[in-house]
Amino acid sequence: MSDVRRYYDLDPQHEWDRLDRNRTEFAVTMRAFKEYFPPPPATILDVGGGPGRYSIGLAQKGYKVILVDLSRNCLEFARKKAREAGVELAEYIHGNAVDLPFKKEQIDVILFMGPLYHLLTEKDRENAVSEAARILRQKGLIFATFVTNYAPLRWAGKYEPAWIFEHQKQCEQIITTGSVEPPLKEESFVNYAWFAHPSEVLPLMEKAGFKTVDVIACEGIVSMIDEQVNELTGKVWEMWVDTNYRLGKDSTIYGAAEHLLYIGEKI
Repeated sequence: MSDVRRYYDLDPQHEWDRLDRNRTEFAVTMRAFKEYFPPPPATILDVGGGPGRYSIGLAQKGYKVILVDLSRNCLEFARKKAREAGVELAEYIHGNAVDLPFKKEQIDVILFMGPLYHLLTEKDRENAVSEAARILRQKGLIFATFVTNYAPLRWAGKYEPAWIFEHQKQCEQIITTGSVEPPLKEESFVNYAWFAHPSEVLPLMEKAGFKTVDVIACEGIVSMIDEQVNELTGKVWEMWVDTNYRLGKDSTIYGAAEHLLYIGEKI
């Protein structure tokens, strides 16, 4: 996990800005929160929430939010951003998803919107999801994000078409196993990520004792073609958010999205 920690320690501002560049992803995810969250002041544990975009947004709505992250720099950045926003998170905890410092059944909602695509072994992913189930109250909710295994190839097709030729072995590994070994020589998100095939999501989560509530493609139908949509405002923007949220639940587009949001209830 030290490599992942170092990766996010380098530039918390970049991760904060990512959801400005990808407004559809942020808006669709917040729409899912609105549909499924219990009312405030429920306790929300944001595991791997980095610089705190979702944590701060939820604190502004009156939720009690605890932020846990591997990166101390991201936690300090989140603390600063919370003050600027006029809110305070309940706690900022330096920790990781496979060993959460909480007692059984004390959290209402857990956000796992980052950890699962940085846990490279099936055992670690299963342990992390089991940890989430352990500390959730009965009928508590988990919101877990996955990066799909075609996303890196689609990114290459748009931005660096030669990448697939220059990294043929790694492309095949991403398609078949979801991760690369050995890592690329250059600094890359690919080195620290597990990319999930959509068919792997439900078995992982349901094995840990979750009942599937919903699965949503966070970019809806505009994944990788969302630049102009993300610049919109007003009623046109809201219409696109509504459309992408509704169509993001269509399983036929899951593999063409960058991020899948799994929503499950502890049973």
